[in-house]
Amino acid sequence: MSPILTSIVTAAGGILAGLALAGTLLWRQQQALTRARYAAEHDDTTGLPNRRALLAAAGRAAQRGTPFGLVLLDLDCFKAINDTLGHEAGNDVLTEVGRRLAALRAPVRLAARLSGDEFALLVDGNPDDVAAVARAAWRAVGRDPVDLGAHALAVRASVGHTSAALGVSLRTLLHQADTAMYQAKQTGTGVRGATATTGHTRPLPGTRPRDLHRR
Repeated sequence: MSPILTSIVTAAGGILAGLALAGTLLWRQQQALTRARYAAEHDDTTGLPNRRALLAAAGRAAQRGTPFGLVLLDLDCFKAINDTLGHEAGNDVLTEVGRRLAALRAPVRLAARLSGDEFALLVDGNPDDVAAVARAAWRAVGRDPVDLGAHALAVRASVGHTSAALGVSLRTLLHQADTAMYQAKQTGTGVRGATATTGHTRPLPGTRPRDLHRR
């Protein structure tokens, strides 16, 4: 092979190797970006979408203008589980509850873990659909004990729900569902509904002070 041809082949080989390396680096960057985006919108413990993902999905639902609602769930006496059985057992409970909620069928659009022992469902449909999902979620959480190996633990939840209405902000919907959930916990009724009829965001009766700062 002539020196010129050898130089051309060598240069071409170098170019191909460079392109292969660049392609590998680009693929790795894309994979890292995909993992970062997933982590930003999902909960580490349960694998469910997180608050950010729920708010984004609810915002899209509001923009579509189709009926939808929110269901919030808070586990009863969860602190006692952590205190008596440990945080690992608590995480196992959260994971199982998340699995049960994620298994709920349409009109549930999204099941999310917001924080601590609080979960949420984004539901397509009218207030009757949302109320039916709230009751189904309550039954699903408490249907069977959670198997913790040495223990079979009965789990219960308090559930609040509300439906979107014209002129009502997403912040207000979250606040009303949260208030209904807290009232269900206070009264021991299991499930409580709230009607979104105003866009005002002033505190509602029974509001927890911490709720005014966490949205």
